[in-house]
Amino acid sequence: MRVVHTVKEVREFLDSRKNIGLVPTMGALHAGHEKLIQVARSECELVAVSIFVNPLQFGPNEDYGRYPQALSQDLEMCERNRVDLVFIPSVKDMYPQPQFTMVEVGRLDVHLCGKFRPGHFQGVATVVLKLLNIVQPHRAFFGEKDMQQLAIIRRSVLDLNVPVTIVGVPTVREADGLALSSRNRYLNPEERKAAPELYRALKEARSRIQGGERDVAKIREATLQVLQSSPLIRVEYFEIVDTEELQPVHEITDQVRIAAAIWIGNTRLIDNVY
Repeated sequence: MRVVHTVKEVREFLDSRKNIGLVPTMGALHAGHEKLIQVARSECELVAVSIFVNPLQFGPNEDYGRYPQALSQDLEMCERNRVDLVFIPSVKDMYPQPQFTMVEVGRLDVHLCGKFRPGHFQGVATVVLKLLNIVQPHRAFFGEKDMQQLAIIRRSVLDLNVPVTIVGVPTVREADGLALSSRNRYLNPEERKAAPELYRALKEARSRIQGGERDVAKIREATLQVLQSSPLIRVEYFEIVDTEELQPVHEITDQVRIAAAIWIGNTRLIDNVY
């Protein structure tokens, strides 16, 4: 395994390589990231993992300064899973001058997390395009837990003719259903006990749709009752959206995605199901 820190080193190492897979991460790797790496390993000749906490995607009152870091454990996981290249750039290397050029994917970022995190997806799309240009992978792997992020990245590479296949990998969960996230480590024991209510609420909504309910208002009412059963949970949003442009629907007539964000203490958790 090779560990590098500059764009020049990445390009020298990957020059003329075939079938490269990229797993972009912000570090603090967990079993969800490990699944991404394993899928990449099964599909690609060479696997690269990037570890970079991207300042462009954090708002002024968000957790950029305290985002979890565990570099030695991250490198151990990469080594264990036969990663070929780990790219750990500095902010100065990724943004050597002020970033005047930004990537913005309209419409897909209006609702869900985009409504509550202005500028977030612009920062995500920009850094992902930079990483795709640096590594020039044939395939790039992202988790379906970050469903809106995945949709935006897919649309950006389609609209900008980036020659890469974006691969979505199903969400990895704890035994009690909580979606794995680097931010889960912020939860204290009492908050951690309440956190699976998010997945339980999403399953309740899905069950009602599968049972024939088509009125989104009624589904939302039942779902919010689940979430509001815990005094520790504050609901940021619960939405049922179409799968193409992530627009809210009022009646179920086609395939949808059910998504929600909650706060437990100072920790924001997101999840979604089909």
